[in-house]
Amino acid sequence: MRGKGTRWANRSPFHGCDSLLNHEGVGAREIFSRDVIVALGEIQIVGYHVTLSVTCRRGWPFDYYELTLLQRSRLLFYILPSSSFRAAAALTFAGMGSIMPPKETIFRSKLPDIEITNDIPLHVYCFERLAEFADRPCVIDGATGTVLTYAEVEAAARRFASGLHAAGIGRGDVFMILLRNSPEFVIAFLAASFRGAVATTANPFYTSGEIYKQASGAGVRLIITESCYVDKIRDFAGEGGITIVTVGDGPAPDGCRSFADLLATDAGAMPASEFDPDDVVALPYSSGTTGLPKGVMLTHRSLITSVAQQVDGENPNLYYHPEDVILCVLPLFHIYSLNSVLLCSLRVGAAILIMRRFEVGPLLELVQRYKVTIAPLVPPIVLEFVKSPLVDSYDLSSIRMVMSGAAPMGKELEDKFMSKLPNAQLGQGYGMTEAGPVLSMCLAFAKEPFEVKTGACGTVVRNAEMKIVDPETGASMGRNQRGEICIRGAQIMKGYINDPEATKNTIDKDGWLHTGDIGYIDDDDEVFIVDRLKEIIKYKGFQVAPAELEALLITHPNVADAGVVPMKVDEGTGEVPVAFVVRSNGSKITEDEIKQYISKQVIFYKRINKVFFTDAIPKAPTGKILRKDLRAKLAAQFTTSPFP
Repeated sequence: MRGKGTRWANRSPFHGCDSLLNHEGVGAREIFSRDVIVALGEIQIVGYHVTLSVTCRRGWPFDYYELTLLQRSRLLFYILPSSSFRAAAALTFAGMGSIMPPKETIFRSKLPDIEITNDIPLHVYCFERLAEFADRPCVIDGATGTVLTYAEVEAAARRFASGLHAAGIGRGDVFMILLRNSPEFVIAFLAASFRGAVATTANPFYTSGEIYKQASGAGVRLIITESCYVDKIRDFAGEGGITIVTVGDGPAPDGCRSFADLLATDAGAMPASEFDPDDVVALPYSSGTTGLPKGVMLTHRSLITSVAQQVDGENPNLYYHPEDVILCVLPLFHIYSLNSVLLCSLRVGAAILIMRRFEVGPLLELVQRYKVTIAPLVPPIVLEFVKSPLVDSYDLSSIRMVMSGAAPMGKELEDKFMSKLPNAQLGQGYGMTEAGPVLSMCLAFAKEPFEVKTGACGTVVRNAEMKIVDPETGASMGRNQRGEICIRGAQIMKGYINDPEATKNTIDKDGWLHTGDIGYIDDDDEVFIVDRLKEIIKYKGFQVAPAELEALLITHPNVADAGVVPMKVDEGTGEVPVAFVVRSNGSKITEDEIKQYISKQVIFYKRINKVFFTDAIPKAPTGKILRKDLRAKLAAQFTTSPFP
């Protein structure tokens, strides 16, 4: 775009300025009246950067001028003299009509920021008040009734870290925790911090192929699991030189080491190792906004920041205290439970009541027996709770707070649930593994609580920034305007392991993490999620990556192409994967054959629920599957849900 000086002919080049001063205090109008600038020449605009040529009176001393414009915009005006007495002026604009970059609307917590010491190891932060909490219960095993104190858990983690060192695990090495919720899970994870190693967590119900993909992608050198899962990993572990450590009574299976042996190692045998707060300590896997599951690098700094945002300060957003008994039924291999249950509880000195699996009856029994005060849940568990006739037979009056996350909860379900627990405060939060994971949290959970709105998932956490952007243009949006939610702060991930391209596509150059979720922030700073851009399917809070299933589908010799999209079932289940399949020439493969083929290779919640045969998968010129088109085809199949 080019223009000539005639554009400015009828007005001063400083039109719209309240003031213009150079380093000698000479005003803009005075400069212009003295004919310092004799004439304006060519103007060139590239993006938001404007250059123009001016003819200046000989001998005038130019430096730079700062203009305070109308509408509180600011303009820096640089004049660089040249030998021909013509000068180039570079103008940087903000907020001047169509050529100005829009002003960003940044949202912050209603709670004041706090001082966070995040340059120490994670275990030091978690056990900072160990002397005060040493004899208090830390971990309660709901299955056995075993209670470990804070002093016992800290000492066990230190010894196990020494055992990891003896097993060849050094600073930066990755080991996998392939366990159900258990005291051993807690000890192993904390040992990663003591050792300076990295713990990647995985679902023990994964198939052998799924475990192998994560282990190989993360560079795992040791796997901790239960004896009953060894057969799933023995072959690839042997080929890759991966040590297997098993949890359980009795001797370890052939070729494996026992957890108890590593735990018996002298803590003093481990040498001190170097430490950097930006070292990775946790490596959970997430599909992010698109593609296959990827390793999310969470550092000591990011996890400490995230926990502090929730439970530290005089008025913590999440008010846990040492007298609390916190239910840990959500799987610790999921970042929600690992962070907001385990790490937050350790920080405040609360007791953690561990359940290996969710069952309504045993859960109610444990809540009554141990007088649980905090119940972090997900909507599918809430739904089972509401439906169960057993609830009325138990005393649940000790529960003061119910946190819901991982998926939205509707008002009808909220109301039914709270009718069962009239003394409890229910609220929702919003998280994403890559965000550390908490982006926003219900302020009704604060020590000094706020009134909150139904359907909201809280306000942005402290010591962080949030903005809403137009998904197409990237322009910042104001209040009550829908767009993609972005978060920035020390709590977000370092990046995806061995995937700089995916990292670049998720965290922009200004440090904003793009969530792929569509939402808005209202006049009271409350966050509402309304849709998502990202491709993942959410089944009962678990992530399913369409790309992972598509890659498996096209390995079948009778499948030429495939596309996978989510189909909504109900509030309890969420979504299920359905596939559009193009048969190979002449193939008569059936829906059941395709379902069985996939079921053998994936965990139960990733199984294909329906198959629709089609002539072609809609794709963009780049080859990217047009999932919107597939979702439209799916909607055309049903006017209501196909599920009873």
